[in-house]
Amino acid sequence: MKQSLLLLFVILSGITFAQNRPQEPKEPFKYRTEDVVFRNEADSIELAGTLTLPKKGKNFPAVVLISGSGAQDRNSEILGHKPFLVIADYLTKNGIAVLRVDDRGTGKSEGNYNEASLDDFVRDAESAFDFLKSHKKIDDSRIGLVGHSLGGVIAPIIASKNDEVAFIVMLAGSGIRGDQLMLLQKEVIERGMSVPESAVEMGQKNMRGAYEIILESPENDEVLTDDLETYFTEVFGGVIPKAQIETIAEQLSYPWLADFIRFDPKTALSKTNCPVLALNGSKDVQVPPTENLEEIEAALTEGGNSNVTTKELEGLNHLFQECETGLPIEYAKIEETFSPKALQIMSDWILKQAK
Repeated sequence: MKQSLLLLFVILSGITFAQNRPQEPKEPFKYRTEDVVFRNEADSIELAGTLTLPKKGKNFPAVVLISGSGAQDRNSEILGHKPFLVIADYLTKNGIAVLRVDDRGTGKSEGNYNEASLDDFVRDAESAFDFLKSHKKIDDSRIGLVGHSLGGVIAPIIASKNDEVAFIVMLAGSGIRGDQLMLLQKEVIERGMSVPESAVEMGQKNMRGAYEIILESPENDEVLTDDLETYFTEVFGGVIPKAQIETIAEQLSYPWLADFIRFDPKTALSKTNCPVLALNGSKDVQVPPTENLEEIEAALTEGGNSNVTTKELEGLNHLFQECETGLPIEYAKIEETFSPKALQIMSDWILKQAK
């Protein structure tokens, strides 16, 4: 997850690098672009984005890009990289229309991100899907979803209850419950940073206790925030400033994050019948590939889905960059935004499903 709590140390570290981004597309583009606005009627908000279409023809296959955690613009910009712009450019050049959207409360989209629930994010993506269905240049029988990280959790939620979704692509989507994933990524990142084993184990114990409070809480409200603040004060009091404890408790109580911590992706994956492509980088430390790809494939196949492709891509991190360690500290200094081999695999697979 791109801007989760576990990445704040990177985002806020103040580290700067010369930001050469050779993959970033520049105008004039070899395809048509439309700035669009559509409504999430259920939540009474307008969402804004960019639709890219091949210059010639009609009845195009299409995808909605669904971002990972943390409020992001339509390009999913992070640390100078614009991965959704790069993906949209590549797919559209290969005949696939692409809709990418500002998250609610970001860019030109209405709403408040951190007051939203996981279900709200699902409705936002469903609204984007419905918008594509109504577009005169789009073949409404060949519309799929491409989700990164948290977006890779949202895509099967939608597909599990909507047979009109033609296919989904999970880019570093998770296959285990949210609390288990966050504990695993914390452990993997800390070991990758050579944190002493005793500190790793203590961190697991402390955060597991916080997640248990969230798992047992029926609501995402002030009571949950207060319970977490009390817990962290007992655990860290005298070591971490009170203001920092309050911030951690508040962030863990964000409705979407608390929902994610409780959510088991297998409940949706087991009911997803459309074709699924799940890709992970071998050096992804945020959604470790082995544990997650195995669970994704098992849930889909046990649910009766026979069109499932999972791939672990050698040498790629959570953002699908060629990397050395996979640690988030590398994200900004890597010039590559999104691996060309991952782009080709995704494009070839989508075109095969859209025949």
